[in-house]
Amino acid sequence: MSISVQLDDEQSKRLEERARELGVDPRDLAIAAVNDLLTRPAEDFDRAATFVLEKNRELYRRLS
Repeated sequence: MSISVQLDDEQSKRLEERARELGVDPRDLAIAAVNDLLTRPAEDFDRAATFVLEKNRELYRRLS
């Protein structure tokens, strides 16, 4: 699949600067950023998991 993304001048400048700092091609950096976003667990899941663990901490302690 091929997707085109329009960046404004500031975004383009920042992407190029960051890519230069990292020594990578700006396109590769953009692909890595998208890949990172798609492989990271959703924040909602993290919040829910933390809530359940905190709520049941005493129960888990007693079961150990």
